[in-house]
Amino acid sequence: MTAERHPDRLRPAAARLARFTGRTLRGEWHAIVVDPVRQLARRGLSGLLLAFVAAFGVIFFHDIAQRPTGAMWVTRLGGVKADLPLWLSLLRTPVSLYVPALDLPVWAGITQLFLAFALAELTLGRSRTLAIAYATTLAGTLVARLMIAIGPGWSGLGLPAACGQVLDTGPSAAVVGLFTYLSVVRRAPVVFTLTGGSMVWESIAVPNLAGREHLIAVGSAVVLGLLHGRRAHLCALGRSLLPTRTPGPSPTAPTASPALPVTASATVPAPASPHPTAGRAPMTSLER
Repeated sequence: MTAERHPDRLRPAAARLARFTGRTLRGEWHAIVVDPVRQLARRGLSGLLLAFVAAFGVIFFHDIAQRPTGAMWVTRLGGVKADLPLWLSLLRTPVSLYVPALDLPVWAGITQLFLAFALAELTLGRSRTLAIAYATTLAGTLVARLMIAIGPGWSGLGLPAACGQVLDTGPSAAVVGLFTYLSVVRRAPVVFTLTGGSMVWESIAVPNLAGREHLIAVGSAVVLGLLHGRRAHLCALGRSLLPTRTPGPSPTAPTASPALPVTASATVPAPASPHPTAGRAPMTSLER
């Protein structure tokens, strides 16, 4: 009898889990696929401008890098390393979004890059897509420099100095950051698991500089996604943290001059109205 009760207890839980999974997948399908397709139908190919520019940029730099002279110029324009001066790394970071990593298949990277920029541009808009892509890439670059500056140790947080000569991740950090930001903003746990979870597994399986930068991109995208739509709340919080100014003493108002006392001599009595008969000549005997 106990064995018969266990299936009866598990059936409602399994049904609730199935309904929750179905609602989650349906909502994620609409948020990640259906809504961007509707935006694409409304805006046309102009809604994919950033995706085309990013894909053609990677193809262009990949083609140039096949020649020794071209590879030298690609490295000078978009090659970011941790041993470079900070100002030079910041100057090359925007171009590094189009420089493909040498150890990754370029066509698979182009597909992921086009899809990430297309979905982000159709969902978030052009300016926010560029901001998220650049912010996550820059976060990975700067934190990687900090890890190399710390050096080995620190419970595995630091990196050896030899990592400073390794090229940056290129557009892959922007791709991971865009997918992660979209999954947080649009409440898409499956996409988040496929992007953030894969980056965690990559950093554990291959503990190199690229894996660390991908993890940093995921973390920064999660923070930016959680802050999405809370500008007014953050502004109010910032104003509340600022020191309040105590109002100074208000300037004294000018005092009115004292009124002069009214004396009896100052009061002039009004002239009495004349009698109706005053000023008239006396009547004669004929008038009477």
